[in-house]
Amino acid sequence: MRFVRAAAIAAVVAFAGSIAGIAAANAASIAVGKKLELKVNPKDIGQEQAQLWKRFGGWCALKDWHPAVVSCHESTENGSQVRVLTLKDGSKIKEKLLDKKPNFYRYEMLESQLPVKNYQAQFSLVPDDDDEDELNFSWSATFDANGKTNKEARDVIDGIFKAGLDNIKMMVGKNVAGDDDDKK
Repeated sequence: MRFVRAAAIAAVVAFAGSIAGIAAANAASIAVGKKLELKVNPKDIGQEQAQLWKRFGGWCALKDWHPAVVSCHESTENGSQVRVLTLKDGSKIKEKLLDKKPNFYRYEMLESQLPVKNYQAQFSLVPDDDDEDELNFSWSATFDANGKTNKEARDVIDGIFKAGLDNIKMMVGKNVAGDDDDKK
């Protein structure tokens, strides 16, 4: 995989359509979103998207790229795909897959020690709407605070998303030849 330039930028994103859709589905009061923009060769965008999704987009792939996740166990419960993430501190997060499409999945949190409830999120890799040489990893969620203030809950989820996307940026950057743009 060859990237023209790895201008990987983790930024808060106003996912107008996607976050609004999740929010409407579960009526949660807090929305968080992050995106990672990757510069790619526009002639190879489909191939690069497929390779990136294969590496980072699997339902249990978090164990391979998120620094807080040490393992992921997949199972089926009542006809639904479920994953249990084990974190470095030994705590576990149980999540159910709600929807899966090419380069996209949506899920809900069933059990966790995180300060959230009514949590639904989505993870995707899509071509940028206005830059033909960019692919965007997008991770967004809606939820309510549980036992903490809205700001504290938002900061926890924002930190989880940031750590994961920053690590993808670092991992992808290793495969990029001769680019210093992401060091600005």
